[in-house]
Amino acid sequence: MVNKITVKTILNNSKKRDDWFLGRYTLNTYAGCSMACIYCYTRGSKYGGDHGSVVSAKLNAVPVLKKQLKNCIRRNERDIILFGSAADPYSTVEKDLNLTREVLGIIKRYKFPTHILTKSKQIIRDLDIIKDIRDVAMVPDDLVDKLKNGVIVSFSFSTLDEELAEIIEPGAPSPLERLETMKEFSDAGFKTGIINMPILPFLSDSDEAIKSMVKTAKFYGAHYVLYSGLTLYGSGNSDCKTLYLDFLREHNPDLVKEYEILFQKSFAPPKKYSFELSKRFSEISSKYGVKNSIL
Repeated sequence: MVNKITVKTILNNSKKRDDWFLGRYTLNTYAGCSMACIYCYTRGSKYGGDHGSVVSAKLNAVPVLKKQLKNCIRRNERDIILFGSAADPYSTVEKDLNLTREVLGIIKRYKFPTHILTKSKQIIRDLDIIKDIRDVAMVPDDLVDKLKNGVIVSFSFSTLDEELAEIIEPGAPSPLERLETMKEFSDAGFKTGIINMPILPFLSDSDEAIKSMVKTAKFYGAHYVLYSGLTLYGSGNSDCKTLYLDFLREHNPDLVKEYEILFQKSFAPPKKYSFELSKRFSEISSKYGVKNSIL
């Protein structure tokens, strides 16, 4: 199901460049996402939205973006656009609407650098125009010596387990398909990497799971692996905390109590868990020569 909407703005100014993803601006052609990941932070968080059944296409994205990018240039504020920060730019409806492709054309026209985040193999369709953006994008002065060109492409994973991914990311291509797509972009000369977010407690946070993620990323051409732990928001029927606990009750009932303890005081695990996870991930990445930052 797709809902067609119009918006007043589509390019959001983050005031300063994000330390992880390097975007100063965020851009989403769609509100809602057909990937239907049950853990998605937008379910129950302040961002809201039903990300399983309703996708809203911002039909006036192109003219609105033109105006906003012109204003950015006039103010001498050209910087990296983080494309797909809250909803995958390649929802299934993109095949018919071509909205993301049109927006990429505007980004190319105004020579803005961009970091594209996706789970979709459909991005291959736009390899031609993404190459064009890479060739013309004007990298911010302070990043010229750190980035070879103005395009970064990242692929999102929570697990490499095909069966688990099919349950918790029912609308997404398989992990293998994502890896193969990432390899195509890496082979084409793009800076690419894995966004291992979220890492799932007791399911994809073991040393073996982390080693597998890091080694696999390197094998398929990733230049980096970014990571963070799981967050669970809300108490409504379609909120991620509710959906995720329902998933555990059905498929991993022995973990329900562990999660209730881990998330009893906050939407995120305790600092001790997060610190230990970060320490292990960093050590394993270092061992295999994989960076945990884009730069």
